[in-house]
Amino acid sequence: MPMSAIKIEHLYKTYRGTDRPAVDDLCLTIGKGEFFGLLGANGAGKTTTISILCGLRHYAQGKVEVEGYDVVTQMEKIRPLIGVVPQEYALYPELTAAENLKIFGGLYGIEKTDLKARIEELANRLEVEPEMDRRIAHLSGGQKRRFNLMAGLLHRPQILFLDEPTVGIDVKSQQTIIDYLQQLHQGGTTIIYTSHLMAEAENLCTRIGFMNQGKLLATGSPQELIAQNQSESLHDLCLTLIS
Repeated sequence: MPMSAIKIEHLYKTYRGTDRPAVDDLCLTIGKGEFFGLLGANGAGKTTTISILCGLRHYAQGKVEVEGYDVVTQMEKIRPLIGVVPQEYALYPELTAAENLKIFGGLYGIEKTDLKARIEELANRLEVEPEMDRRIAHLSGGQKRRFNLMAGLLHRPQILFLDEPTVGIDVKSQQTIIDYLQQLHQGGTTIIYTSHLMAEAENLCTRIGFMNQGKLLATGSPQELIAQNQSESLHDLCLTLIS
């Protein structure tokens, strides 16, 4: 295992009004440069875990570190290192794509000249140059997903969190996003990814973890887990683990 980008020890999170933990004694280490898939059904605890890692939710018990920094006491050191691409579009619909990206670049404190170059580079890589001056509200779902990804990448994060990055979009947009995520991974970016698309996860992820009812059931490379459980595919393995 390479040096850890993320280290979680005995993490518990329970929401008010329920006795069952959303995250139940989670222990997980993710190495630098991994493309890690956190998989499971709705309510498994995936999004809660990601939210805790990004400093968006408090937790009851445990220890969580990102790049060696504690998420409770050192979040100000973590924020510049991470990019977050949520499932919901984090964009202003009445502004153009270019206006949105300038706002996000300003929030990251990127100098105007550098920001212009980064926007141009990402727009070229994700094939959205013709849509830069269109309002987000007028774009297709696939175009919105690409700009959503761009907003999380402007500051060149070391760790990228992706929640269902290709859900509900056309095949062309899906492949464009997948190709670029593979380039980022090859360039050394650590990627933590959640998805219900098992075939996509099987092709993308170097290692995966299955969660169910807040618990981590199994971790390993897709090929290792499929072989160990005598399954035909990651999809079949998922059905076996959460049944």
